[in-house]
Amino acid sequence: MVQSSASTVDAYVAELPGDRREAVARIRDLCLAELPGFTEEMSYGMPAYARENGAEIAFASQKQYISFYLLRTDVRAAFADRLAPHDMGKACLRFRGPAKIDYSLLRDLLRATAAAPGVPC
Repeated sequence: MVQSSASTVDAYVAELPGDRREAVARIRDLCLAELPGFTEEMSYGMPAYARENGAEIAFASQKQYISFYLLRTDVRAAFADRLAPHDMGKACLRFRGPAKIDYSLLRDLLRATAAAPGVPC
C-alpha cells in the first residue's frame, strides 16, 4: 500500500486486504489496550499513538511488509537483544507478512513505551 489518504484509523484498517486487515486490526487492538493515555491519530498516512511529546508508536501496511514503528530510542535500546533477530531499520520493525508478526514482542514493546514518558526520535 502506498501512503494512505484515510482520515481515520477505522478507514485505514477497512481499506486493507483481508489477511492484512486482520493482522493490522490485532496490532491496533494491542495498542489500544497497552497504551492508556495515548491519543490514536493518523500521521503521515498511518495509524499513530501519541502523548504530549508526539507520536511514540505507529504501524503501516507496506507493499512487502507490515511495519511497526517504535519511535523511542530508549525502548529500542532496552530491547536490543530481542529486536536483533528481526528486520529492523532505525525505528521500523518489519514483518514480511501477517504470519511473521511477533505479537508477544509488540505487546512488550508497547508496555515498555507506556511505562514511562520519553521523547520520540
